[in-house]
Amino acid sequence: MDTSTLTRISDYEWRIEAQGDMRVPGIIFASHDLVEAMDEKVREQVRNVAALPGIVLASYAMPDAHWGYGFPIGGVAAFDADQEGVVSAGGVGFDISCGVRTLLTGLQRADIEPFKTRLADALFHSIPVGLGSTGDIHLDDSGMTAMLSGGARWAVKRGWGYREDLERVEEQGCMAGAQPEQVSVQARKRQRNEMGTLGSGNHYLEVQEVSDIYDPDTATAFGLARGDIVISIHCGSRGLGHQIGTEFLKSMALSAHQYGIRLPDRELACAPLDSDTGRAYLGAMRAAINCALANRQIITHLTREVFARILPEAELALLYDVSHNTCKVEEHVIDGKPRWLYVHRKGATRAFGPGHPDLPADFADSGQPVLIGGSMGTASHILAGTREGEALSFSSACHGAGRAMSRHQAVKLWQGRQVTDTLLEQGILIRSPSARGVAEEAPGAYKDVNAVVDAADAVGLARKVARLKPVICIKG
Repeated sequence: MDTSTLTRISDYEWRIEAQGDMRVPGIIFASHDLVEAMDEKVREQVRNVAALPGIVLASYAMPDAHWGYGFPIGGVAAFDADQEGVVSAGGVGFDISCGVRTLLTGLQRADIEPFKTRLADALFHSIPVGLGSTGDIHLDDSGMTAMLSGGARWAVKRGWGYREDLERVEEQGCMAGAQPEQVSVQARKRQRNEMGTLGSGNHYLEVQEVSDIYDPDTATAFGLARGDIVISIHCGSRGLGHQIGTEFLKSMALSAHQYGIRLPDRELACAPLDSDTGRAYLGAMRAAINCALANRQIITHLTREVFARILPEAELALLYDVSHNTCKVEEHVIDGKPRWLYVHRKGATRAFGPGHPDLPADFADSGQPVLIGGSMGTASHILAGTREGEALSFSSACHGAGRAMSRHQAVKLWQGRQVTDTLLEQGILIRSPSARGVAEEAPGAYKDVNAVVDAADAVGLARKVARLKPVICIKG
């Protein structure tokens, strides 16, 4: 991106001045190098989002932002229903409620080293992974409705986890306002056999070592110490979420003129929050959030079963579970007054600061754990939400490294076997059903996650707590 067209606010904040149809400015949080490396399409999409009705304050892009469908991936925007605000399926994305949950194990690297290969094989064979993967859970229509209504709470009631898990899950494991009746027959059909599966693309289950601690007090509050082994699970609502996104993008595009909405880009299809289309989408999207929360809960149960067989001394307590493709109704202070807003986060993580009423008491002083996934073979990070992030970006932070090139470009540069062998030399075991999928997700296809996290920390979106180094990666 050409930085000469931006107004530099600070070392890590850049403004796109409001002009033309833009109702608010655009704000990009990133270092000079990260901004320069962003595609020009990011600026165009930030500007287009800024032109949507009812948008509040600004259209934001996180340090890992890159070109997406409608909204940039790494995009954040809030809308006010009382100001003719809209909801956009493109502002949530196709993989609704894709997110990360991290488990503590109570183990050290030396504890798992003799069992590493056995553990990698057992996890790969026990947790379905890959394009179109299915599991052993088969839901009939009533079971599907119960899952879409109950989320992780439904899963725990079915025996896949513990009640204490729910205290460490966003929305306490169940998204209120879900309307399973708004989820189509086709979406239900796609999900019927996919519960407890990772899927493909950038989804993964990783066994990781805590390699660095940046904030000892917060790390202690989170239960983290250098040398600890943790497990991170990254996945979402699978085929159901994708189908909901596909269907509502089409219906929103067709109905936009009916509501007097002029779309700067058809991919930004949206509907007024108080319209039939808008309400139907919110109900279906919230059901998909519950699907994703239930899915990660079931995968947690399967992971615990593997560890119980191989390393029974492992504890596998849940640190936190947070999504990064959602639209949530949240109270934020605007011009000194609280307002209820519909905050879209697409490839962006909620990052509530210390004292926020929606956080468990355990995190009252530390702020919310913000779980940042790295690319395959590179570090992941755990950050903590900040109070200043509320004013900066509606309490939002980055979600990962962010792609630096397309999957098509990646497979021209790397072969799956080559990537697997290179990572093995670094002590990282990869298990995947697809050599092409490994090539698409090669570490070099992504931005430097350390630079992304440094930018988020420097500007105050979230603060660094710990760095995680991959040991085993089960890859879609």
